[in-house]
Amino acid sequence: MTQSVVVQVGQCGNQVGCRFWDLALREHAAVNKKGIYDEALSSFFRNVDTRAVGYKVYGCQYRENIVEKLRKTAEHCDCLQCFFIIHSMGGGTGSGLGTFVLNLLEDEFPEVYRFVTSVYPSGEDDVITSPYNSVLAMKELNEHADCVLPIENESLFDIVNKIHQMINSGKLGSTVKPNSLVTSSAGTAKTVQEKPFDAMNNIIANLLLNLTSSARFEGSLNMDLNEISMNLVPFPRLHYLVSSLTPLYTLADVNIPSRRLDQMFSDAFSRDHQLIRADPKHSLYLACALLVRGNVQVSDLRRNIERLKPSLHFISWNQEGWKTSLCSVPPVGHSHSLLALANNTCVKPTFMELKDRFMKLYKKKAHLHHYLQVDGMEQGCFSEAISSLSDLIEEYNELDASKGGLRTDPSRLKIAV
Repeated sequence: MTQSVVVQVGQCGNQVGCRFWDLALREHAAVNKKGIYDEALSSFFRNVDTRAVGYKVYGCQYRENIVEKLRKTAEHCDCLQCFFIIHSMGGGTGSGLGTFVLNLLEDEFPEVYRFVTSVYPSGEDDVITSPYNSVLAMKELNEHADCVLPIENESLFDIVNKIHQMINSGKLGSTVKPNSLVTSSAGTAKTVQEKPFDAMNNIIANLLLNLTSSARFEGSLNMDLNEISMNLVPFPRLHYLVSSLTPLYTLADVNIPSRRLDQMFSDAFSRDHQLIRADPKHSLYLACALLVRGNVQVSDLRRNIERLKPSLHFISWNQEGWKTSLCSVPPVGHSHSLLALANNTCVKPTFMELKDRFMKLYKKKAHLHHYLQVDGMEQGCFSEAISSLSDLIEEYNELDASKGGLRTDPSRLKIAV
């Protein structure tokens, strides 16, 4: 049994982590009725004084203290497979200390994979210097992460609103279950309007639950986390994976009959289900992973991949660039779910918009003095950071140019009968 260590940095990172641990414990409680500390629990929870307790690393001021905490945590792992870092890009603590910790992990544990879940700010972010923070952080992500799962606040907000509209329309039923995933950690059911940030954080937590399900539960086609990086990242800097979750109602946990499996697979490639504002079907795929949970057969996977392939544009040298996983344990209260991870050039507009927002401030040198007052921070840090981001965008441009053009008459998606 392999283990992973989760490092939560900043307000956003710790709030998302809080929801992840709460929902992860609910999943294990649903499977492990006797409440025994078993092998599945040991992948993320250490047994201390007969309790299962998640270990969290909060923001710390000194390098030595951070390294000591990380080392002590790693010592409790029999087979440490990866580190998960959860942070935001716009705030000072999440972006600055978060990527500092990422750098430390590479220095101290160079053989352990580093997965980063990064929440990107919206254009209306209330932190005016968020473009600076984000671009400075991007340079570190480019250089030190193995995989980055970019998530946009605006996409999370849109998905929460979509779930809310679906519930209120009566299409999904009006009653949210008591053990809903849209709840507080205290277990009191709330509507998405009352606790918007909890609902948004739950989406990220569900992404992490699906991502780690193979490490926590058995399945007919389990996938190690290191296989994601090995199969989906053909070039070291192009390690940004666009994620989507289906079906959406799994996040709301409402009482409805199961939708057809084929529709779940189709939805994973629609722009409404992406965790960044992107349309992967109209961009170039380098590779794609499908992580399925629940009562789904290998034949269902293969059939849907063959059905979808004609409508998706894969790079010429990796036409069969699919990686699949089947975990037998579904989300609590549901029969199945799907997490899709795509290495796709559709992530490029997110980076271009971030660059534009950075340049609007940087051209005027607005708010730059706040940073330059800090020891060790020079203007060269900003020019290097924006250069790194520009180079990344250019690499995606070259890939898009190599594909020639999209098919003029792509096959329509059809539900198999």
